[in-house]
Amino acid sequence: MSETTDSPSMKYSTVSSSPVVLSLFPGIGLLDMAFEECGFAVLRGPDKLWGGDVKDFNPPGGIFDGVIGGPPCQAHSRYAGINRKLGNKIAEDLVPEFLRVVKVARPRWWLMENVPDVPDVRLDGYQVTRTILDNRWFGEEQSRRRAFQFGTSNGLAIDLPDICLENPIKEPVCLASEGRGGRISFKNGKSKYNSRRSFGKFCELQGLPSDFLAGAPLTTEGKFRVVGNGVPLPMGRHLANSIREKLYRENGEFF
Repeated sequence: MSETTDSPSMKYSTVSSSPVVLSLFPGIGLLDMAFEECGFAVLRGPDKLWGGDVKDFNPPGGIFDGVIGGPPCQAHSRYAGINRKLGNKIAEDLVPEFLRVVKVARPRWWLMENVPDVPDVRLDGYQVTRTILDNRWFGEEQSRRRAFQFGTSNGLAIDLPDICLENPIKEPVCLASEGRGGRISFKNGKSKYNSRRSFGKFCELQGLPSDFLAGAPLTTEGKFRVVGNGVPLPMGRHLANSIREKLYRENGEFF
């Protein structure tokens, strides 16, 4: 492991010229996969899926080049109001925990993913840009629109392409809840579940092979949940590539 130094108080580690990234709320690790494919070394933080709790997590400062993650989106989902009326429990808003960890870790940059209705975030010492992306804009069938907020300590922003085309096939978003019985739809103010897709098709719509998690010790519903909670690989790859091209030289040094 080598170190690149900006100042005596800020040292960031690299492994074979690979920027080291901390992943928060990693889940099954789809966003992590995208960043690993693009040459980043990803270390996963605690996740409830594996018995951890981000609230108990305090990483060392000045070690990670970047922090990535998608806090649970239920608190900001358009379905939150419906669930509250139905008396369903809404997951806690953990966006503040994401920002707390970023503040402690002091990375050069960070990327937060959530639903489009998530509020804008601000953090001292970082210039933040926000963009909305749809998975179909990358040639994919699944319509999955997400908000990405990107903060940098040096003021650089992610360059996004001029998007002119989208896939003519439009598959509904892959929700974590689809494994319970199907895809939720609304008509005349009423909600209902349609027949769920096969898990193989569900995986393909997220950019994964159809046999993903084959043999994993999870129920079918559990497999739908962990895959549905992830960022589609095509979206993740675009963001990881954009960050790598914008912020790093060929040898891994930070601009």
